[in-house]
Formats: sequence, structure tokens, C-alpha cells
Amino acid sequence: MKTSITKNRPKSIKVFSVMFWILVWEVVALIIDRELYLPSPFTTFNALFNMIQVKEFWEIVLITILRVLIGFIISCVIGTVLGIICGINTYMYELFNPLIVTVKSTPVMSFIIITLLWFKSGNVPIFICFLMCLPIIWTAVVEGIKQVDKKILEMAYLFRVKKRYIIKDIYIPSIMPYLTTAMITSVGLGWKVTVAAEVLSRPKLSIGTKLKDSKVYLESPQLFAWTIVVIILSLMFEYVFKYIIRLFHKSWND
Repeated sequence: MKTSITKNRPKSIKVFSVMFWILVWEVVALIIDRELYLPSPFTTFNALFNMIQVKEFWEIVLITILRVLIGFIISCVIGTVLGIICGINTYMYELFNPLIVTVKSTPVMSFIIITLLWFKSGNVPIFICFLMCLPIIWTAVVEGIKQVDKKILEMAYLFRVKKRYIIKDIYIPSIMPYLTTAMITSVGLGWKVTVAAEVLSRPKLSIGTKLKDSKVYLESPQLFAWTIVVIILSLMFEYVFKYIIRLFHKSWND
């Protein structure tokens, strides 16, 4: 009985924390008393309830999710392969490191504006998601390779172990802890930059476009409601991804 109460306590604390900040939101909204600046929680959730009853809402959410997934998956694949190559080969590392540093240092808005000249509005968010997540994945993979025990590598080369087995049985296990952490970070970042790119590129069906329209037409409840949608989806993505990683680690170890 005591164990059950202890397990449920963190959930209760989380619920209490959410309710506390909603209450703070309500109090601040009452003090300001200007819906244009800060709509009340009731008005916002009422707008959200009305939104989810419209078919277009689900189409918009699905398409934005697809953009995030496509950009994230491409960044994971290219970032992992490129990271392994650069981690193993010093010359390749020196070649690509300035590019990665440049991408890290450049404001995302600059890339969005530049990319608008290159791609259609619907493809801009995908490219931006890929571009912003790539350095995180690449850096994690390179760091994981650097942590490989040099003595194990020397032994593998001494016994003339094939390169593919060295990558599969030595490098990959060393990379995985760094890579999974980087992926979790990238999922959250991917949502933020994808929606930001949608705001500027304004594809026909996107959460970012709806955020922009809500701001232009001074529809504050809808603006806050769409923001809540982004937060919920981002948290769901992160939770699902952590669950998938746990299953992957379990099957890998078995």
C-alpha cells in the first residue's frame, strides 16, 4: 500500500503543478482584464475545444507532424553516417567541423529567410528541421566515437577484424548513449524550428500558418490554443520517443 502511494506521488505533484500554473494564468488574466493581451484559461480551452471539432484541424496537425518526422529522420540518418565517418577519419572531421559550427552559430531565422528562396513553402520547415537537428546528432556521434577505448581498437586491428565489425561491435555500442540523448533533444528542437519555419513560410496547411493568422487577426484565444497544441504534441513526441528508445535498448541488450 505504501509503495503504491509512493509511486502515485510524482503523478500527483505533476497534476498539482499544472493546476497551479493554470490558476496563476487565470489570476494574471483577471488582473490584466484584456483578452487581446492574455485570454483566460477558460476562453483558451474553449477555443481549443471548438478547433478540434473541425476536420481541417486534424489535417493541419497531421501534416505538421509529418514535416517534423521527415526532417528529424533525415537528420538522424545523415548525422549518424556523417558523424561516424568524421569520428573515424580526422581529415573528414576537419573538413565538416567548420560547416557544423557555422550551422550552430547562425540564427534559425536567417536560415528560414534564405531557404525561402530555395524551396517551396511546404518544404522549408522540413529542411530547417533537418538543418537544426543535424549538428546535434553529428556532434553526439563524433563524441561517442572519441570515447571508444583505444586499446580495444588496437586489439581489433592487431587481429585484423574487418572494418564493418569494428563499426558494428565497437563504435555503435559506444555511440548509442550519446546518440539517444541527442535524438531526444532534437525531437523537441525539431518541433520548435519546424513551427517557426511554418510561421514565416506560411504553407497552406500548417500550425505555424494558423499561429500567424491568429496574430494578424488579433484572435488571442486561438493563438494561445494553437500554442498549447504545439506544447502537447512536442511532449507527446518526446514521451513516445523515450519509450521507443527503452524498447530498442532492451531488445539490443537481449
